[in-house]
Amino acid sequence: MEAASVVAAGGPATAGKTVRDLVSCGACTDQLDLATLPTGNAGFAAVLDAYREQIAVVGEARPKIVLMASRALARVANGPDDYLHVYSTLLQEVDQPVILHWLGTMFDPALAGYWGSDDVAAATGTFLSLIREHADTVDGVKVSLLDATHEVALRAALPEGVRLYTGDDVNYPELIDGDGSHHSDALLGIFAAIYPAASVALQNYDAGKAAEARAILDSTRELGKHIFSAPTFYYKTGIAFMRWLNGTQLGFQMVVGLHSGRSVCHLAKTFELADQAGLLKDPALAAFRKSD
Repeated sequence: MEAASVVAAGGPATAGKTVRDLVSCGACTDQLDLATLPTGNAGFAAVLDAYREQIAVVGEARPKIVLMASRALARVANGPDDYLHVYSTLLQEVDQPVILHWLGTMFDPALAGYWGSDDVAAATGTFLSLIREHADTVDGVKVSLLDATHEVALRAALPEGVRLYTGDDVNYPELIDGDGSHHSDALLGIFAAIYPAASVALQNYDAGKAAEARAILDSTRELGKHIFSAPTFYYKTGIAFMRWLNGTQLGFQMVVGLHSGRSVCHLAKTFELADQAGLLKDPALAAFRKSD
């Protein structure tokens, strides 16, 4: 199950908001063993039951549900109709509007061909057909493809009331700022590293100070590009490194040795860019830990 995240909207302030307005939590199928996953109808039944189990847990805690992309579904699906069957079934069962997540292969190579095609345009057509059919139970979509042009076009094509939560940890400043007609809200991994700056930026948007807000986000862009550089699936190493530098994590160790996923040179550059963006809470502590 994906950890809870703050939903950072570019709209009104948080006063009067509910838990579902402010916090989201992913529901997926990661309790399934891919090595023993059956094929055919039994496989689809297993995927649906796994999603239902996690949806029930998240729903009881009351944050907004994010239907995460599923490795198990990617394993058993043979085309667009299989994705439409599984997601349509779940969207007819949920008791609240949910967020759909499209996660690109740069984050997880096991999700190749998601929505039934390796062709992004074809996959987008399937994705949009699902959303349009179930717009009443789709709060929004989180798109993590690191393609700003694609996101802007998709955002404009969404049904009225369906939000685009950007998952683009490289192009987020202009996507959040918008194009005058639409903007993306934020559900971003990079916010775990730049949250002090992001908080001030969003408060400036709330206060009508868009130029100031955009400038703050722009000041963090190089750090975001670096942390999420290829191989992108090691981005969490940079996030954990930032947390350790800032004193909110006791040690720089990660499960299965993921802290070794980036080189010393990469981490040194992370430190430098964080310092330039003013994101080291205690520079002396950060410098000491970096040199340790």
